[in-house]
Amino acid sequence: MAPIVQCMGLTKTYGGKVALNQINLSLERGRIIGLLGPNGSGKTTLIKIMNGLLGPTAGAVYINGQKPGIETKYRVSYLPERTYLHPGMKVIEMVQYFQDFYPDFRLDRAYDMLNRLQIPPAERLKNLSKGTREKVQLILVMSRDADLYILDEPIAGVDPASRDYILHTIVSNYNRNATILLSTHLISDVENILDEVVFIRYGNIILQAGAEQIRRNEHKSVDRFFREVFAC
Repeated sequence: MAPIVQCMGLTKTYGGKVALNQINLSLERGRIIGLLGPNGSGKTTLIKIMNGLLGPTAGAVYINGQKPGIETKYRVSYLPERTYLHPGMKVIEMVQYFQDFYPDFRLDRAYDMLNRLQIPPAERLKNLSKGTREKVQLILVMSRDADLYILDEPIAGVDPASRDYILHTIVSNYNRNATILLSTHLISDVENILDEVVFIRYGNIILQAGAEQIRRNEHKSVDRFFREVFAC
């Protein structure tokens, strides 16, 4: 089966600055993959190109065999780092909006997650805490039966007590034939759910490996290995 994501010589420059440098990368289906790197490494640029929000300077990226566009947006469920939900809308209105817009949206899944997280559907987003608003956005994203879920810092704004539940929500509510690409700085919190990691620095992919392979070969956690690699 063809990879869900293929990057071929993918390059992005801003003026004279190189954000992505001739990246070649394949992401297989049915995997939870961590996209890991320090600030300014190119993670968000790569994610935005995959979502068609930015165009490459050179090279190409293919999602399910197609360049990012209208068709791929129906196969990709994207959680941006910053919320885009209108604060004046009610939770139930956002759920209905997603149901109308995405044919693969699972209404039963959305209401089940809202209930388990004790988020009232009739409440307006502006009346919810920042962490709860981010949970609502995550619920909307994970209620789709997409081929690729791209999550940019999904637990950064969530209190530590809620992180395990959020990660359980992610693992329990995605299409098992799909891939999750998860960008985060909180590696120790997520490494137990990762099948694979991609390390990126200065716009270059410096490592792509299985999480268990790293633990077996390096005799250390992914988090510790990451800290050692990026301390250089």
